[in-house]
Amino acid sequence: MAAVVEGLEPKEAAAAVEDATRFAVEAADAEPGDPPLLAGNRLNLDLYPGGCHRLLHFCAQQPLQLLQVEFLQLSTHEDPQLLETTLAQVPWSLLHLRSLVLKGGHSRGALGTCLRGNLTILPASLSGLAHLVHLDLSFNSLETLPACILQLQSLEALLLSHNHLSELPEALGALPSLTFLAVTHNRLQRLPAALGALSTLQRLDLSENLVDSLPPEIGDLSSLSELILASNRLQSLPASLAELRSLRLLVLHSNFLTSVPAGLAHLPLLTRLDLRDNQLQELHPELLDAPFVRLQGNPLGEALPDTPHPSGIPQVLEMPRLFLTSDLDSFPVTPQGCSVTLASGVRLQFPAGATTTPVTIHYRLWLPEPSLVSLGPHDSLLSGVLELWPHGVTFQQDVSMWLLFVPPRARRCCEVVVRTRNDNSWSDLETHVEEETPKRLWAHCQVPHFSWFLVVLRPVSNACLVPPEGTLLCSSGYPEVKVIFPPGATQEPRHVSMQVVRMASRELRALLEEPDAAVSPLLCLSQSGPPNFLRSVTVQLPLPPGVTGFSLDRSRLHLLYRAPPAATWDDITAQVVLELTHLYARFQVTHFSWYWLWYTTKTCVEGLARKAWERLRLHQVNLIALQRRRDPEQVLLQCLPRNKVDATLRRLLERYRGPEPSDTVEMFEGEKFFAAFERGIDVDADRPDCVEGRICFVFYSHLKNMKEVYITTTLDREAQAVRGQVSFYRGSVPVEVPQEAEAARQRKGADALWMATLPIKLPKLRGPKGQRQGANLSLVPLNLGDAETGFLTQSNLLSVAGRLGPDWPAVALHLGMSYRELQCIRHEFRDDLDGQIRHMLFSWAERQAGQPGAVKLLVQALEQSDRKDVAEEVQAILELGRHKFQDSIRRTGLVPEDPTGPGCSASQPPEPAQA
Repeated sequence: MAAVVEGLEPKEAAAAVEDATRFAVEAADAEPGDPPLLAGNRLNLDLYPGGCHRLLHFCAQQPLQLLQVEFLQLSTHEDPQLLETTLAQVPWSLLHLRSLVLKGGHSRGALGTCLRGNLTILPASLSGLAHLVHLDLSFNSLETLPACILQLQSLEALLLSHNHLSELPEALGALPSLTFLAVTHNRLQRLPAALGALSTLQRLDLSENLVDSLPPEIGDLSSLSELILASNRLQSLPASLAELRSLRLLVLHSNFLTSVPAGLAHLPLLTRLDLRDNQLQELHPELLDAPFVRLQGNPLGEALPDTPHPSGIPQVLEMPRLFLTSDLDSFPVTPQGCSVTLASGVRLQFPAGATTTPVTIHYRLWLPEPSLVSLGPHDSLLSGVLELWPHGVTFQQDVSMWLLFVPPRARRCCEVVVRTRNDNSWSDLETHVEEETPKRLWAHCQVPHFSWFLVVLRPVSNACLVPPEGTLLCSSGYPEVKVIFPPGATQEPRHVSMQVVRMASRELRALLEEPDAAVSPLLCLSQSGPPNFLRSVTVQLPLPPGVTGFSLDRSRLHLLYRAPPAATWDDITAQVVLELTHLYARFQVTHFSWYWLWYTTKTCVEGLARKAWERLRLHQVNLIALQRRRDPEQVLLQCLPRNKVDATLRRLLERYRGPEPSDTVEMFEGEKFFAAFERGIDVDADRPDCVEGRICFVFYSHLKNMKEVYITTTLDREAQAVRGQVSFYRGSVPVEVPQEAEAARQRKGADALWMATLPIKLPKLRGPKGQRQGANLSLVPLNLGDAETGFLTQSNLLSVAGRLGPDWPAVALHLGMSYRELQCIRHEFRDDLDGQIRHMLFSWAERQAGQPGAVKLLVQALEQSDRKDVAEEVQAILELGRHKFQDSIRRTGLVPEDPTGPGCSASQPPEPAQA
């Protein structure tokens, strides 16, 4: 044991021995269901308390299994001296170690930010790890690169992101096997010339640093395929960049570039050049017209203003501009300010001086669902839900926000507003609509705090502050609607608001089956302060259409009243004095609510008013279920407004086929419903939004309400086709769902749970009997990916292979496989399409084993091949795997609380909804 605790004081050594003994006892007493510390050739200690002590115990005991460990993960949130002593034992005990992950970021601060680990140095003995190919030191406190790293001759991947590195040593060029280097979110100002000596380097990511120039030697990186330099301070580029003949991806957005080498247009393999948010005023024509170049946010063709600067005062760079990619969920804001464009398209502008100290802002875009969306009875949702945290952060100056939203179908007497949550209440911000194109609209507002934000279409709201002297409030959409406040109606000023909603006369006549029935606009009044006014307030409403004060029959005129949140309407005609003119009706009230004038021969109008009010808020929709023509196991489910069904089907039927849409059903904005696969059909993969084959939805009239799922069956498809069905039911997915809800289907009233049933057919399997997809397949077991992006198992890859079909060559090329390889695969499996796909996918996956970012590369290749449906399935598998892993860790009590991420609401976590 003396060798284990070398370097510690006697008391500390004794404590280490005692702790190691204690952890040995805990390991012996562990429950059978607990996840093992040592699983095969992996030793995962990063999520466990006392990981260093546990590793010391393993080293002291020298179990036979430890000699087989190739992958070690250890948290750096430990005592620095204990951490150094523990790492010193690694080369002596883990002789075959290939991957070493020493990351921080497992703990969060008070504002929810990831905390860096305590790692500042590495022991020199780590240079003895002769087989190490992967080293991850992200989220630590390194200020210089440890010298032992430069002696790891087999190292292929080095991750140093989120540290405090200000420079890289020249000796870095002596790593002969390095293929991937990531040094993002550091303080690098310059790069060593020896960087060009890394002849095997394929991917280099230096984003989010302070680099202002590149050495010409960077052009010597003959194997480089990806170069990411986003969010630096580059003003120019060396001409040698045009010599990177293997380059496929070059990301330079959010810099200060005023020119780029014209030779970049001639790079033979370049598929993406990202120059967004720079200072480019002109560009070589070949680059300007190239389809792979992205140029948004540049002043092309514009002259930058010449601002004189007094001598002796340095020129201040203009506000930094950041463009975040989809893999980033945070960004820094300094007192200098910045302009930020999120991957979702949201734009934020922080003026200089908005914050006095640097702060890290996190964001997340939630799919909308009722617990995250606050809608009034006549509101419509036009966007997803954006969350910015730390919540409650206030700024010295207002922050501007631009949110993209779906253009509403009708805007007469309606307005678009940004709605935000403050504590437990929602409020609407003053919003201006900016039109980029007729179908690309922005909601622009000033943000007072950080919380949840969404875009809503609501009836026009007119508001005013009522002083003790009295005032007049008129509707801007219906000028004949007025509220008159006499002097003395209130002692203290109070805020009042009104909304007016119109109902079409033909809808009312159809509901009442009465040709002469008519109603006035519906008036909604609200106020702050005491519920009652000190003096009666006069309300003026227009008489229903076609009715005048000289010809009407007073016995047919009814004034209806509703007090939210109650859904009932009361006839208060006998309780007020109605003053009639030729066009208007006036009456007096002492408190605010909802008012509606009806003209009808019906006597009991309260129930009819409730039905009419529901009709105002109902949307007529159709439900569709289509199967992909080349892959019938892929099913598209969608809920569409009735007027959009024909256009949507015309667009989809080139790739999908299926039954006619369902009969028209009516749904409320924000209403939950679910789709249930029945008669032998089931969902083919675990999904966060699926419960026993039931897929949950939330209906929002302006959003897509669409999901694509893969289905399977336990029935024998070799003998005959399987004829199943999908049924749609109102409400959330029940806890206990029956195999088929025949009883619910018998009820066809207005409140029936069942809405529609559409047929689904899985065709008979082709090929000789007994030859199923994947049968007699012998493949090497593997887990593709890494702990940060998630893993895909062999069965997951088989599922992906079964979806690709004829698109597999495009996917293979985007994965970096050569055309010659594709020809060989086609020849070897010339009569077996499934064999071609599986061989391509698994041969690529075996080459990617142990490589970071492999799963991300697969997702990108699927998206670039126009198979976003399969890419979304892969992402869903990864997300579900991460949830299951975190749940297993929480069940065993290895973490004290659920780290669901900063800023999550105290309410139940939202269930995923439709895109």
